[in-house]
Amino acid sequence: MPHRTFSLFILPSLLAMLLFVALPIGSVIYQSLFIEHEQIMVEVENCGPFGCTTERRVDAEAMAQLRAEEPAGRWNGLGTYFNAGHLAFERIGQIWDRTETWGQFLDQAMNLPFYKALGFTLAYTFIVTPFVIILGFCIALGVNALPNLAKGPVIFFSLLPMIVTPLIGSLVLFWMIDSRGIIGATLQTIFGDPTLSLKASPTLTWVTLFVYGVWHSAPFAFVVFYAGLQGVPKDTMESAMVDGASRREQVRFVVIPYLMPLVVFIALMQLMDNFRVFEPIVGFSAEANATSLSYLIYSDLRGQDTPLFASAAATSVLTTLGVIVLLTPVLIRTWRDFNRKA
Repeated sequence: MPHRTFSLFILPSLLAMLLFVALPIGSVIYQSLFIEHEQIMVEVENCGPFGCTTERRVDAEAMAQLRAEEPAGRWNGLGTYFNAGHLAFERIGQIWDRTETWGQFLDQAMNLPFYKALGFTLAYTFIVTPFVIILGFCIALGVNALPNLAKGPVIFFSLLPMIVTPLIGSLVLFWMIDSRGIIGATLQTIFGDPTLSLKASPTLTWVTLFVYGVWHSAPFAFVVFYAGLQGVPKDTMESAMVDGASRREQVRFVVIPYLMPLVVFIALMQLMDNFRVFEPIVGFSAEANATSLSYLIYSDLRGQDTPLFASAAATSVLTTLGVIVLLTPVLIRTWRDFNRKA
């Protein structure tokens, strides 16, 4: 293909990536280098029938003028990344000096807001992702083996978790695990403990969120694997059957190698999706026991009287870097497979 034709062919995609990917990321990085202006206070004297009092108030006019002159805020450089709410290098160093074992160090470091959110985010990502792949693959194998008459209804019910909005799905499960919900009341009856609550324990809260993540994302893996199973070469399967391969051996040596590119694809999608986990935490009201990096961004933007744009931007940049680090091994494997085939 001539260079001019190729350039014109990819130009719309390049422009779209520039407008909707590069520029937003650049603006977030730029915003993370600035912090909010300090409040300009003035003393106002209020006089009444019983005398005068002096009150300190924010000078709205001066603040408006300052924001107009410096809309991004005050220059802070990388200070936001290193403060106590993010990487907290100084605080980490103090913890390292006064702790004797790795267990003590990790226990105290996990109390810092960023590392607490990072710990849950990584745990959610690395636990939910493989279970989604395994469960989706097993469901696809089971549905593919059903009679054609039964496949339609089973596929429909298998896709229901994916159809439900994540926030709505988490709210429904949140009500079900309540002490008055069907799951919560059943567990209290089984264990004979009327005070048992899945919401009170941090460990049980994490487990509940993991279970919900697998339940909600497994249908996506099922759909991809089920579509891939339709393309498995029948000649190869028949040859394996003639050679005496069992059902397990056919899956292990024929189906799985054939579907491996789909495994990589699902892993990529799930790693990106799970690393930005947010809706289940809001739906379960689990922020006391589990916070994610995305929830930190939400908290900075909506949880304060004054939005902390710089803090939210810094967390967004660190989250993006985390996604890149997670995806790098999978992308390298994909690149090697592509070069090998080429």
